[in-house]
Amino acid sequence: MRTLPVFVASTLLAASALHSARASAAGQIDCEMKFNLTGWAAIYKHAEGNGTITCNNGREFRVHIVAVGGGLTAGKYKVEGGTGKFSQVYDTGELFGSYAQGEANAGVVKSGVAQALTKGNVSLALAGTGNGVNLGVSFGKFTITKAH
Repeated sequence: MRTLPVFVASTLLAASALHSARASAAGQIDCEMKFNLTGWAAIYKHAEGNGTITCNNGREFRVHIVAVGGGLTAGKYKVEGGTGKFSQVYDTGELFGSYAQGEANAGVVKSGVAQALTKGNVSLALAGTGNGVNLGVSFGKFTITKAH
């Protein structure tokens, strides 16, 4: 008779652990960003743009992007129709702020960008193509804020 309470208790414990794992997975949010960016560099790098972040929980945010930094770099460029994929988050507020950025680029007329950025536990992979002339290696920050 003692085995029934132990069986029930262990079944309830297993069920609650399974529910907790499902709730945790359900709490993760996938988000992607579409963006346009225009910039220049002459040792100091500056780029600005805008975009839209869309998440699988139905949330959508218009955003403003600023990338600044320095290094051995020069040129002028424009990225249109760029894409970004965020690592999973539990709160969309984690998407905003400054990401560490390192970049190596080269291009004449047609330019390309592919970067992996980090901000704490959140990562952002960027990809895009555009026009311009750019050459160099730079480091800095990539900041995403909600557009007003």
